[in-house]
Amino acid sequence: MSNWGAFSLQLDGLQDVIANEEISAYADLTRAIGAELGRREGPGADYLGWLDLPQAMVGPELQRLEDAAERAREDCDVVVVIGIGGSYLGAQAVLSALTDRTSGPEIVFAGTHLCSTGLSRLLRDIGDRDIRLCVISKSGTTLEPAVSFRLFRTLLEERYGAENARRRITAVTDSSRGALRTLADAEGYDTYVIPDDVGGRFSILTPVGLWPLAVAGLDVRALLEGAGDMSVVCENTVQEANPAHLYAAIRNGLYNKGYTTEVLSTFHSDLGYVQEWWKQLFGESEGKQGKGIFPASCRFTTDLHSMGQYIQDGRRELFETFLVVDSGVPDLTVPADPGPDGADRNSDGLAYLVDRSLDEINRKAFEGTRAAHIAGGVPVISLEMRTLDEWSLGGLLFFFEKAVAVSGRMLGVNPFDQPGVEAYKNEMFKLLGKP
Repeated sequence: MSNWGAFSLQLDGLQDVIANEEISAYADLTRAIGAELGRREGPGADYLGWLDLPQAMVGPELQRLEDAAERAREDCDVVVVIGIGGSYLGAQAVLSALTDRTSGPEIVFAGTHLCSTGLSRLLRDIGDRDIRLCVISKSGTTLEPAVSFRLFRTLLEERYGAENARRRITAVTDSSRGALRTLADAEGYDTYVIPDDVGGRFSILTPVGLWPLAVAGLDVRALLEGAGDMSVVCENTVQEANPAHLYAAIRNGLYNKGYTTEVLSTFHSDLGYVQEWWKQLFGESEGKQGKGIFPASCRFTTDLHSMGQYIQDGRRELFETFLVVDSGVPDLTVPADPGPDGADRNSDGLAYLVDRSLDEINRKAFEGTRAAHIAGGVPVISLEMRTLDEWSLGGLLFFFEKAVAVSGRMLGVNPFDQPGVEAYKNEMFKLLGKP
């Protein structure tokens, strides 16, 4: 097991499938790609600004953002964050993972779909509570968030009047161009910039993620610090000492052996949106030119009663990465169920678990599942975190970003574009009669 502070990697679940020597054989390639990224060169070099964010974001603009977030916390009950893809998934991932650490107004998300039922329900749930909007879009014309923004902006103007509505809207957008920038400048919205050299799925450490997280009361400086500490670790030229390079090498080694699907599994219920963020990051970065590892996810033990069957006994073309968090609520234990005579009735067969914590039971469920999947021929990586806080999560997110940059280039694709995403838009706009 290798330990990097924010998490550790356990790789003994790979021994029957890929030898250490095979992983080490990629060391020269990962080192060369790491150096290329460090020089800001190679495919997609114009979108490598995320590498500098942990350090570049700390300054006067971050203080302005924190001050504005504090004011927003004082005059609203709900903040509606409007965006799609990378414009919301990073923030929702962190908020969901650290929900017990949040405070202040409720943060909800819109612009992620075009379903009338979902939007109507959200409007109904908000009711007459005081609201603010944070609209996130480089262009301002992406259909899903643009529709939601028009709906919620109309609601704000009806409720507060045009002038007061403007004061309740924050725009995170391009520095100088696009429909949202033009509108924000004309209306005088409080605005923050999405850097030109940072793509949406790499934007969690820009105001795209930092503004909603600050409003929620999370320590965004600790998030940046964790990412910064991990960025230093991920510059190591020795593959075994660099978790991003090591993970990328393992993934590509397994891919070249025919393992074309990766399942990110967790036993921690609050990590569901981290899994969703991870799926976008890896799917959109690697799935090109007929190549790429398909990213899937499972939440256990729930999915052990469905997808667990396939993982255990299905086609041997997938590998599994467990995302494990040791800490939870240690004082939540299984109670006794005493009968009239004082003895545990044990009608449900749980007497052997009385006074044992759910954390212990969940840990054993992970260990048993891991052992069963390895025995069933599934290559397994275990990524274990001792605790979930802003610092450790910042490190985890940056690790995945650096890993997919290296892994995508190992596949021979540009990890920073997404040409296939435009296909559905073109067909949709034709059907809608867009001029």
